[in-house]
Amino acid sequence: MKHLLLLILTLSIVGCKNEPEKTKDYVTFSGKIIDKNSDSIVIRNDSYSKTIKVNDEGVFKDTLKVETGIYTFYDGGESTNIYLQNGYDLNMTLDTKMFDETIQYSGRGAETNNYFAKKALMEESLYPPSFFDMEEADFRTKVSEINSKLSSFLEQNKDIDSIVYKNEKENIDGFETEIFSFYSKNKEREIARAKEFESFIGQPSPKFINYENYEGGTTSLADLKGKYVYVDVWATWCGPCIAEIPYLKEVEKQYDGKNIQFVSISVDNGRGYKDQSLEASKEGWRKMIAEKELGGIQLFSDKAWKSDFVTGYKIQGIPRFILIDPRGNVVNADAPRPSSPKLVKLFNEKGI
Repeated sequence: MKHLLLLILTLSIVGCKNEPEKTKDYVTFSGKIIDKNSDSIVIRNDSYSKTIKVNDEGVFKDTLKVETGIYTFYDGGESTNIYLQNGYDLNMTLDTKMFDETIQYSGRGAETNNYFAKKALMEESLYPPSFFDMEEADFRTKVSEINSKLSSFLEQNKDIDSIVYKNEKENIDGFETEIFSFYSKNKEREIARAKEFESFIGQPSPKFINYENYEGGTTSLADLKGKYVYVDVWATWCGPCIAEIPYLKEVEKQYDGKNIQFVSISVDNGRGYKDQSLEASKEGWRKMIAEKELGGIQLFSDKAWKSDFVTGYKIQGIPRFILIDPRGNVVNADAPRPSSPKLVKLFNEKGI
């Protein structure tokens, strides 16, 4: 009997032995989006693209067969990076009202993707908007500080994918050399841009006429003669534009009562809004002005990027800042950003 029981137990153990888990040759990707921007999301990189439907409750789920690497997740309004490899069973949650701040992952692959999400959020505060406007000594000090913080953050997240960890470590080790090279090239570009817009200096400024004013009625450049005019050309969907807002508000406060008007001109044309319509973007413009308590003179361009003012200044990217003198002539067609220490220096040189 004892021999029989031992035989049964042995067979039982053999019979219950786990088979090696087979790695799936695809990613299962699911999630829930609060206050969704679209009825679908897109996962893409240079060689891959897949659209996934999002239901009325903001829930989505699909499978993706991918090459291991970084992809862009786009929800119809904003985007983020996501790391995918076949075998992942990844779940994402986010709230579009606080997009970057609310991204969370669970499931297989979560550790690496939570690392990237938290790193992206951290980097928003690491780099000043006018990082490359710093003097070289200050720039080097800041770079060393950033490098130290990135290294510390990586060491706190050693449970991420080993290949990702290795690549991140190599990037951090080479960070200072690469960023200093970029700093030098940026200085060269600054000189080239200054020459590109040099012909504008002292010439009559391109006009904006009867642009819709957030406060009511319309405003033209001619209405502002007699004061310097600092113009911010922006859009509600433009991340770098929004990053400049706190600095612009500080400059406006600093120069309150001085001989200068601050004018923000939106070139919103439907981009980033659910139905891509002009009316939707105009409503979004009004909403952002109210929510962020924007000051100055807030105007809406009559023809977005095709307006005479925008094309006259050869504006192809935003934000773009312009300084016009009290007579309506151009001081600088590519003026420093509000976040740059060079702006106050320019204002002081002009006696504003």
